[in-house]
Amino acid sequence: MTDTFGGYLKQIREAKGLSINQLASLAGISGSQISRIENGLRGVPKPATLRKIADATGASYDQLMGQAGYLPEQGTSGNDNPVPDWATSKDKRDFRKMLEDDGELMFDGIPLNKEDKQRIKDVLTGLFWEAKQMNKRKKPEHYPDTPDQSGMNN
Repeated sequence: MTDTFGGYLKQIREAKGLSINQLASLAGISGSQISRIENGLRGVPKPATLRKIADATGASYDQLMGQAGYLPEQGTSGNDNPVPDWATSKDKRDFRKMLEDDGELMFDGIPLNKEDKQRIKDVLTGLFWEAKQMNKRKKPEHYPDTPDQSGMNN
């Protein structure tokens, strides 16, 4: 097994006997995107892209999600959600608040069972931390000519 998602994707693609361009065509994504993922030049794909790759290769979507880090490792319970190292106490509080809303989850008017609820929480966990990390990368621009407290420019 490889240490990176890109290496894992390459193993799947090669095991299926697919070229990068063949996989791209089957998945409906660009060959350059697949190449960048496999070579570690692009981060882990979004869940929607993983679904396309799973459908194109016949690989397990859950396995891809787990390898990509969206789902907790097997053997962990719903209370042991992985928390990134960069998460602040406020981030953790926000996440707990999101998961504590334990109302009745339904699909098409039918209540979801415990396993389905856990799968949804697992996916939400990955999406929550991805969104938080993206927000942290979007820092406001610093304008050097902004007046300081004294009214003088820097």
